[in-house]
Amino acid sequence: MSTPIPSGFVPPVRLEYERPLEAPGVLSEAAPLPPIQRIWDAAWFRRVLIALVLIAAWEITARAIDNDLLLPTFGATAKAFVQGVASGELLMKTAISLSVLLRGYAIGALLAFALTSLAVSTRIGRDLLSMLTAMFNPLPSIALLPIALLWFGLGTGSILFVLVHAVLWPLALSIYTGFLGVPETLRMTGRNYGLRGLRQVMLILVPAALPAIVAGLRVGWAFAWRTLIAAELVFGASAGQGGLGWYIFQNRNELYTDRVFAGLVAVIVIGLLVEHLVFDTLERLTVRRWGVQH
Repeated sequence: MSTPIPSGFVPPVRLEYERPLEAPGVLSEAAPLPPIQRIWDAAWFRRVLIALVLIAAWEITARAIDNDLLLPTFGATAKAFVQGVASGELLMKTAISLSVLLRGYAIGALLAFALTSLAVSTRIGRDLLSMLTAMFNPLPSIALLPIALLWFGLGTGSILFVLVHAVLWPLALSIYTGFLGVPETLRMTGRNYGLRGLRQVMLILVPAALPAIVAGLRVGWAFAWRTLIAAELVFGASAGQGGLGWYIFQNRNELYTDRVFAGLVAVIVIGLLVEHLVFDTLERLTVRRWGVQH
């Protein structure tokens, strides 16, 4: 229950006043960071430091085991790597692997884009993508090797088959998830401008879902790269030819463990180069530059 206001009550009035503005002073510049702090803040320095720690742990473990057949030292592996590059053998095997990988990766990416475009355009396409990904995405690519041998025989066709399987389903899921996350306002804007079907996908959905698409391309690349090495281990052993996988398998049979580790180092180096030079550059020039992702 409110208290009644007595008659004749005058509320207090706050006195008005002006505060004079102070003359603007010179803004003091922030003190520069110490050199050690600037170096530590650089991402490349932290990554190099982590790599050096891993190399040191490798070298200490190898010297403690003292058995080159089980674990060669980093120095022996580096020497075998340099010899493989100088002789051209390691470079040739790498070129063979990358040639097959790029073909399989491109085919898988095109099929994934076609499936997701159909899924966001039609109801039957959505049901088809949902059913196919539920069936085949959990299936390991290496499990398809016997079928690939029966259908395509020994050679590039079988490797391309398993590569497409490795790339297609995770990339399709990432693209479709990105398409579903596009705001309805953007879709309505596209429809108001008369965009339908493939034009709406290319002009509205793809730019808006680009972070998910780039993430799917990263995942698809990683799946394809490791599937290729595993497939070459099998097909190389069967057909006597192949890329880096066959190089690793052949040197393992001949007990050249330092060359085996040199091949593994080549696989890691190529993965790091593609990750940082290709995908990081793609992100910087697209999603970060356009403000879609920070």
